Amino acid sequence: MIVTVGLREWKAMLSGAIAEVKAAHQRLSELDSICGDGDHGTTMLRAANLLEKCVVQSSGESLQTFLNDVAWALMGLDGGATGPLLGSFFLGTSETVGSRNDLDAASLAECFEGGLTALTRQSRAQVGDKSVLDALVPAVKALRHSADERRPIQDALRAAAVASEEGAASTKNLVARIGRARYLGEKTLGTQDPGATSVSLLFRGFHQGIESLVP
Repeated sequence: MIVTVGLREWKAMLSGAIAEVKAAHQRLSELDSICGDGDHGTTMLRAANLLEKCVVQSSGESLQTFLNDVAWALMGLDGGATGPLLGSFFLGTSETVGSRNDLDAASLAECFEGGLTALTRQSRAQVGDKSVLDALVPAVKALRHSADERRPIQDALRAAAVASEEGAASTKNLVARIGRARYLGEKTLGTQDPGATSVSLLFRGFHQGIESLVP
């Protein structure tokens, strides 16, 4: 059972996310080709490579420093809003972590809540607009609910992954109200949002990464 999440666990979580994104980047571009530029998968693949570089090169620094490095690496990512949004999320987690190097389930939920708050400040979207928030908000809520119920961290991340996947799938029934896709109106119905899908991949990877550490 994983009791706390520190630098080792965060690296495992990110490694899981990297693997999920790399395996699905072509699907992400296919989704984006329907309502966008068709390059979201390529952008997320570059994001995964940046994350991998951070994981490999980090050595013994504090958890806050690590998450801050991840944030600023993503901030410099080319490809529209993806870099600023993901970078803001990780910057928010870094600021929330502070001087703590080991997070229990409640602190991990707080960390993700800080990330969500930071991303929300960066984005003009709201839940229901067919965006990353449709997957991120339910994931963070599920994580908090699990923490409040004192469930093990791997169970909390599993619940967050399921919630994010359900949130991403729900975007098929939404009309885009933000970004370039909003100009397509009703034509966006029936297509899953690529940004929300990317978030669901990240959370699935977070869970898989933690599970890989369970004896």
